[in-house]
Amino acid sequence: MIKYNPKNWFKLIFALNKSDTMLMLWKEILYIGAFSALLSYLVIKFVADKGPLHNLIAVYSLVGFVISLLLVFRTNTAYDRWWEGRKKWGSLVNDTRNLAIKISSIVPNGEPRHYFCKSIPNFVFAAKEHLRKGVHLSELELTPEERKELEKKEHIPNAISLKMYQKIQELKVAGQISEVEYLAIDNNLNALLDSLGACERIRNTPIPFSYSLFLKKFIFIYVTTIPLAFIPSFGYYSVIIAMFLFYVLVSMEVLAEEIEEPFGTDDNDLPTEQLCVKIRQNVQEIFEVKPIPFDNNRIGRR
Repeated sequence: MIKYNPKNWFKLIFALNKSDTMLMLWKEILYIGAFSALLSYLVIKFVADKGPLHNLIAVYSLVGFVISLLLVFRTNTAYDRWWEGRKKWGSLVNDTRNLAIKISSIVPNGEPRHYFCKSIPNFVFAAKEHLRKGVHLSELELTPEERKELEKKEHIPNAISLKMYQKIQELKVAGQISEVEYLAIDNNLNALLDSLGACERIRNTPIPFSYSLFLKKFIFIYVTTIPLAFIPSFGYYSVIIAMFLFYVLVSMEVLAEEIEEPFGTDDNDLPTEQLCVKIRQNVQEIFEVKPIPFDNNRIGRR
């Protein structure tokens, strides 16, 4: 995710990065320009009576209003998905802190504390990559036995959560924590899985295909035919108008497509890598252990 100063207008306007829709669409913009130029030439050259074309501007104004409503709905829907994902990751941050604080204050010193100190961050690191293409076990702090066991699992965050539940159950059976303390810890463990489940719902439920396809076709037909409405008044300048409209309308659709899948590695996706590192640092601080050196550059490395 790109961090920027929203008040620095001119720097943002003239800056180019890989997430800029101009860089993404420049070939398509040129294609639209070439097609519009050909259409303008044919109309100017071979259509003697351009009177009826003057009336098209009213039609395209109405159609443009309809497209604007659809794009507003499309953008709002995509942003809702992005923002819900951010809220769930915010909940993960809070719940991991609460869980670490409770366990740190309840569980006596020894192996169980060390186990939870590494397992809580392991869960969020596993969740991060689970929402992408698969968990990288190299990001997790595991013993050789734990690594071998997790390699057999398909849903690694579930497996890590199960192990934490089993460890808590062992402590309760051994009398090291009470039933009330067990239930208090159980609430936060449940919340971790609830947040992950909500993120999985966002990832696995894209915008309906028919809606996305219709919007793309609608924009394409609108942009490729709109020179007909402007040729009588602007001539070949209608090419520039068509290219600009294509850039504006398609950019809105491209941005919506990017932010509706917020768990990837695109510039506009959520900063899940940084959140995971922060959670690990917070948990280690709560348990008062020396932070384990961790190479942030290996996060997400294939």
